[in-house]
Amino acid sequence: MAERRIPLRKCLGCGEMKEKKQLIRVVRSKEGEISVDFTGKAPGRGAYLCPSVACFDTARKSRRLERAFSSHIEEDLFDTLREKIVSETEKGEG
Repeated sequence: MAERRIPLRKCLGCGEMKEKKQLIRVVRSKEGEISVDFTGKAPGRGAYLCPSVACFDTARKSRRLERAFSSHIEEDLFDTLREKIVSETEKGEG
């Protein structure tokens, strides 16, 4: 029986290829709403980040999320995304 391929995605922060399950998906819906998708199954355009604040800050500083979604992202949305990433990583550690 053939082995299943593990889907890989590239982190926008560090640029490393990692397993899809290890990364946090940020998604832009058809309506243009951007949110964190912890299930990995929400419909829309996805971009991936390592579950670390450092990768999020790198992606934010270099505007990689905005380029991935081809749209401007408001500062308050960045703050909300960062809080969600921090809270989710703390849940995973504890």
